[in-house]
Amino acid sequence: MSLRDALRVEFRVATSRRAQPVWFRVVKWTILIVVVGYFWRDPRLWRWLAVAFALSVVVHLVWRTKTKRWTQPWGGWNDLDAPRGVSRKD
Repeated sequence: MSLRDALRVEFRVATSRRAQPVWFRVVKWTILIVVVGYFWRDPRLWRWLAVAFALSVVVHLVWRTKTKRWTQPWGGWNDLDAPRGVSRKD
């Protein structure tokens, strides 16, 4: 798999609505909004955002490792459909 294909898969998983549960997305955006609101006029805002981005990359890579490149479930729900592009009709 080329780097371009790997990045495409990673981006698809990262932006998939099915790869992350709703509660996780709500918590993630709430934390981001609170941090930006708290540090809006503070020069440390960019440091906080950089740290948050670094932590999110670490979590992403740990999750990717635990799921063996998105081929095995690890999160307790069916999280295998997102990277394959499978659309399920509910």
